[in-house]
Amino acid sequence: MARINLDHIRHAYGAKPKSDDDYALKEVHHEWVDGGAYALLGPSGCGKTTLLNIISGLLHPSEGKILFDGKDVTNLSTPERNIAQVFQFPVIYDTMTVYDNLAFPLRNRRVPEAEVDRKVRETLEIIDLTDWANRRATGLTADQKQKISLGRGLVRSDVNAILFDEPLTVIDPHMKWMLRTELKKLHRQFGHTMVYVTHDQTEALTFADKVVVMYEGEIVQIGTPDELFNRPAHTFVGYFIGSPGMNLLPAKIQNASAQVGSQTIDLGFAPPADAKAKMELGIRPEFITLGGEGLPVTIKKVEDTGRQKIVRAEFEGLPIAVVMDEDEALPTDAKISFKPGGVNLYRDSWRVNGEA
Repeated sequence: MARINLDHIRHAYGAKPKSDDDYALKEVHHEWVDGGAYALLGPSGCGKTTLLNIISGLLHPSEGKILFDGKDVTNLSTPERNIAQVFQFPVIYDTMTVYDNLAFPLRNRRVPEAEVDRKVRETLEIIDLTDWANRRATGLTADQKQKISLGRGLVRSDVNAILFDEPLTVIDPHMKWMLRTELKKLHRQFGHTMVYVTHDQTEALTFADKVVVMYEGEIVQIGTPDELFNRPAHTFVGYFIGSPGMNLLPAKIQNASAQVGSQTIDLGFAPPADAKAKMELGIRPEFITLGGEGLPVTIKKVEDTGRQKIVRAEFEGLPIAVVMDEDEALPTDAKISFKPGGVNLYRDSWRVNGEA
């Protein structure tokens, strides 16, 4: 287990980068605590796997250093860093049995055979492959093979960190839930430092203590699921986290008020004036009340998900989504109001500190 320091890391795949746009991974400068469970969350191409491969040693950063427990490991190979990595697509030995696939990394480190047997059988229980222990891996299904790959990452107890690169892509939905639950249980039991890459917000939010949200090569927020939902630091976080995502309304700011079209919304604080900045209000659909009082809207469509209704409406010519309980009735003369503390203010996509 290790504390991981990313010391001014940047990476460009091309030679001689000249501007930020030339970097696939813009500057990352963070410390991740020993024994933490982190998820790198973001869309394809945002830099998640690049950062993970720099941590693992599969990729050398163009700039900066990486430290494990204060030791500079930037120039060390993957084996020298003593990490385990589980990839998106399973990498296993088809000619070996399931048991021997799990035993291989332990035997390779000359672990006593009695300890190998104990750890392998314990891991077989976790990944639900005990009955398949003596079967050769060839001919197994894709999800069974990925479970072996996951097991190889979990079987070692001496690693500095376990890195997961979208490991549940080929796993069926029910098994995804079970394996995420087991990973959380293992994290609590053994305290491994775990870094989990995914584009799936449900996977990230249910697995990690802290979620690292990435966008266009940079980290835009590190926070708990509650922080990401209630106080998104960047408009991308508001859009990417939640279903539907945060409503974003262009606004003009005057003192402690925001003007959206012809409507005035009290912010509760006066942000610093900046005439050139792009200002937006961010309100999650869950923090809007649809009823007979407030600001007028026009309902355009209602989506019934079975447990709640998503109302698509128009507010001052702008689209806005509202989440309602399944048994709530739609008002005839629809108006909206914002729940206290539910409004965030953004300047050029970054959240303005203050209680809107």
